[in-house]
Amino acid sequence: MNIKNKIINLLKRRVLILDGATGTELQKRGIPQGVCPEMWCIENPRVIQAVHSDYQKSGADVVYTCTFGANCFKLGQYDVSNIGEVNRQLARLAKDAVGEKAMVAGDIGPTGQFVKPFGNIEFDEAVEVFKEQVRGLLEGGVDLFVIETMMDIQEARAALIAVKEITDAFVMVTMTFEEAGRTLNGTDPISALITLQSLGADAVGCNCSTGPEGMLEYIAAMKPYAKVPLVAKPNAGIPKLVDNETVFDMQPVEFASFGKEYVSAGVNILGGCCGTLPAHIHELKKEIRKEKPRAPIRKSISALSSARNFIVLEKDKPLCIVGERINPTGKKALQQELLDGKISLIRQMTKEQKRDGAGLLDVNVGVPGIDEVKAMHDVISLLSTITDLPLVIDSSNVKAIETALRLYPGRALINSISGEEEKLRKLLPIAAKYGAMFILLPLTGKEIPATAEKRKEIVKSVFKEAGRFGFTKDDIVVDGLVMTVASDSMAALETLKTIEWCSHKFRCNTIVGLTNVSFGMPQRKWINATFLAMAQASGLTLAIANPSSEELMNIKMAADVLMQKDKDASLFISYFSEISHADEVNMKTEKPPPEQKVFQAVLEGNREEINDFAKEALSSGTSADSLVQDIMIPAIIKVGDLFDKKEYFLPQLIASAEAMQKGLEYIDPYLRKDVSAQEKKVVVLLATVKGDIHDIGKNIVSLMLKNHGFNVIDLGKDVPAEKIIEEIKQVKPAIVGLSALMTTTMVNMKDVIELAREEELDCKFIAGGAVVSKSFARSIGAEYAKDGVGAVRLARKLSTEGLVRSKR
Repeated sequence: MNIKNKIINLLKRRVLILDGATGTELQKRGIPQGVCPEMWCIENPRVIQAVHSDYQKSGADVVYTCTFGANCFKLGQYDVSNIGEVNRQLARLAKDAVGEKAMVAGDIGPTGQFVKPFGNIEFDEAVEVFKEQVRGLLEGGVDLFVIETMMDIQEARAALIAVKEITDAFVMVTMTFEEAGRTLNGTDPISALITLQSLGADAVGCNCSTGPEGMLEYIAAMKPYAKVPLVAKPNAGIPKLVDNETVFDMQPVEFASFGKEYVSAGVNILGGCCGTLPAHIHELKKEIRKEKPRAPIRKSISALSSARNFIVLEKDKPLCIVGERINPTGKKALQQELLDGKISLIRQMTKEQKRDGAGLLDVNVGVPGIDEVKAMHDVISLLSTITDLPLVIDSSNVKAIETALRLYPGRALINSISGEEEKLRKLLPIAAKYGAMFILLPLTGKEIPATAEKRKEIVKSVFKEAGRFGFTKDDIVVDGLVMTVASDSMAALETLKTIEWCSHKFRCNTIVGLTNVSFGMPQRKWINATFLAMAQASGLTLAIANPSSEELMNIKMAADVLMQKDKDASLFISYFSEISHADEVNMKTEKPPPEQKVFQAVLEGNREEINDFAKEALSSGTSADSLVQDIMIPAIIKVGDLFDKKEYFLPQLIASAEAMQKGLEYIDPYLRKDVSAQEKKVVVLLATVKGDIHDIGKNIVSLMLKNHGFNVIDLGKDVPAEKIIEEIKQVKPAIVGLSALMTTTMVNMKDVIELAREEELDCKFIAGGAVVSKSFARSIGAEYAKDGVGAVRLARKLSTEGLVRSKR
């Protein structure tokens, strides 16, 4: 029996126990601040081996290698280049420490970079970075893999693909969620689960970021949708500063007391993260030793996801409309935009279709003469950041489909795979690799089967072939094949028969391209709407249609009520109470003034068009000063409000900040140059403190502050206290922002502030970072900023109140 099967069999019998924190143990055993943990462990092998051994003796079934940061980006900070060898040695040390008494998981952590489409690192570059780690860990003899503490679903996908493309070893993926229940990039636990389990993760869950009580709700939320075991590795409470040291004060017995609740909630693999010691793991093992695990509820699931949302296709749910408008067929303006590499119409169509009620978006970029692979890549990149609606990848180009599936940070639906031998041979393996659902088109050649009976045979044949790749009926959506009644009066009835058979006999989801039924007929909207109601009654799950069609949407909403798919008519009432149809028409057709376009460009992160809109606004008579003060700054403030409300997340925040920055650069030559005003700009000095090489958060704060008119001086990362004090003396900043991501380095903030007070330096301090709390910031004499938006607000408040001194 191989190790993967051994783990699967163990999980059927009991909960697997993972180890606890490595960093906490290394601190206790003498690791100096500011050194590279991985290299220090290689240089002090007995220390890390003792940590592994202690966890195994405490009851851990699995110990993690000390390779959390052993990727080229993080090791590069210490001028370490032999990535594979570092991973190999650390894996070997772990294996030698525990022998056959425990399994060793190759630990892969985040790179500290954001991956496209949410950052600057190309997706395939990220995959290769992780592959370098995977190969080294495999050479070192690891038994399984864990991808942990991921806050970017796209980076998690890149790491998972890296593992899956090299080995079939068991792999766990755990995300880290913030207080509001989403990752920094806005992914909720269920969306993450749907995306990762479909992509091939053998277990999914969460670690870090919260204590055991807070993490329970994430596990409970995931369980109803999970077809894989769930993992939890909570912290030992919340970090506190005691005697200038960061400590987690939840004792082992209290930590372990949550064990039975975790098993009851559905966790299958359980351990500890920051602050947990071998004693915590020992007590946890003892607490749950007699508990029987809850197996995953589902074998399969009809669900699609984006980076920030998900939809489950179930027969008792309302009909889902797939917005059809992002398709250049018959749309000359969209065809030209795609050929020119522009995206303004796609932005507009995306926004309008979501507003009008689409639940999914069909994406087709096929235009004669276009590089469809590149166009699909660019459009998927855009849509992944500007909408939370899951996507339907619509193309006959196999490479374009594969490109979209590899890049897309969610679980997509392929439109479509037919019964043609070549399509089956090429597309089924791709769909299986990336965990996509697909629309089954009951065609085997150019001739369309005229009857439902013929379509049924093709459906069964294609499904049988798909089963060879692991697909279930939950993974397919059968196209009922809609033909026009203008040429065949029986066409609609045959489609309805197909839908009914699929829904009630074959038991799978169904879809139709709705408007085909009325082609060539007058008053098409009435035929479309009536046919939709008939199809709903037959069991239709999805319809590809234009959600801006008032008649169609009204009928759809009413049919959902009458078929008891809209319980208590709540969606129907909400839909018709939001806005009158007359107002809706006016809203759609009203042309916004130029300055409003600039406002929307900042609000929506439209970096491509903001300069054109700014030029138009300036040409119409709006002054540059007014455009900045009355339009752009209020827009970026509203972005901050949306971020606070968790309607916007980090990708939207960064996109808006970059759009603002680009617009300001364009407008700058037109602004009135007031030298005294420029000199009086409030100076803010930023630094990540000594020993900490993480600066993503600080960089976002810097960008946001610059957009709000502050003069920002960024000292970078791993900056000694003495260097920060020297810079304060030289540039005389009004505000100093200090950042730290690790509990081991956050204490260095206090050193900086104490030195500044000894030197009697007159400046205010703001502290922030993932591990920093309001109480900690106050305890060291600093104000607290949770994020970039909070830092801007705090800096503006301090400036307005006159508590800071501007640079003279």
